[in-house]
Amino acid sequence: MSTLITGGAGFIGGHLAAALLARGEPVIVLDNFNDYYDPAIKRENAARLREDRNCRLIEGDIRDVALVDSLFAGAGITRVAHMAAMAGVRASVQQPRLYFDVNLTGTLNLLEAAQRAKVQGFVLASTSSVYGNTQALPFVETDTADRPLAAYPASKRAAELLAYAYHNLAGMPITCLRFFNVYGPAGRPDMMPWRLLDAARTGAEIKLFNGGDIHRDWTYIDDTVAGVLAALDTPLGYEIINLGVGAPISLNDFIEVIEALTGKCINTVDAPRPPSDPPITYCDNGKARQLLGFAPAVPVREGLRRTWEWYAAFHGL
Repeated sequence: MSTLITGGAGFIGGHLAAALLARGEPVIVLDNFNDYYDPAIKRENAARLREDRNCRLIEGDIRDVALVDSLFAGAGITRVAHMAAMAGVRASVQQPRLYFDVNLTGTLNLLEAAQRAKVQGFVLASTSSVYGNTQALPFVETDTADRPLAAYPASKRAAELLAYAYHNLAGMPITCLRFFNVYGPAGRPDMMPWRLLDAARTGAEIKLFNGGDIHRDWTYIDDTVAGVLAALDTPLGYEIINLGVGAPISLNDFIEVIEALTGKCINTVDAPRPPSDPPITYCDNGKARQLLGFAPAVPVREGLRRTWEWYAAFHGL
């Protein structure tokens, strides 16, 4: 009786694995430690997880059909938390084939193996980016989400549709969670919170799209993990569920909070918003509250305070 976590050495996957291990549950972590960002960060996460005897770590790629099939052969996997993906909207513009290969073909491999193993639940990490430049605010799951702005959200929307086919044909319980701007300690260095903290520390220049007049619905990692755990614990047939706070904040206000925390002014330069980036992300989380008991508890200012404390310790400041 184990939970397979793909991408389990990454940001969300690593925190999820730690939460399951804290509950005394056995976990199998699969990660390929790719170099989208410094693999040493994920290896540090993996080293901490391996200290728990209930954690089994496998280094490998979800595109490796033989490896994926072997994981389900006799390993007692009853649930899957599929967190692995090529992430990053803007990066996907330059590498669309890679993003579809990992995010769609890799998901297909896992769905095939999970179906044969008759798993009790499958949770798929999706993204608020699938909504694109929708005019329906806040973002609600009934939106068609059929106008993605780049390959990354297109690949994630395709994975959601593929997942429905496996639910339809095999009855596999699958919940697709659309994450909204997840941040927190040990976060991804390519995301804005870490980049702004770096800029405050080093004085590096940061591009400010639309003069900072873009809004994001930042969701603290602990709240996100609580939602994923609830989805794993609550098979629902097939559902797509937003997982976010529902309180967008402008980039300008976000920067002001970080400047107050660090005591540093961030060196910004105006730049036009890329066509791959929407002007706002804004979560309607009513469905998550109803079906999963989701109750995000960490407002962005508190979450950034915790993130800054971790960052300062990480860099010995």
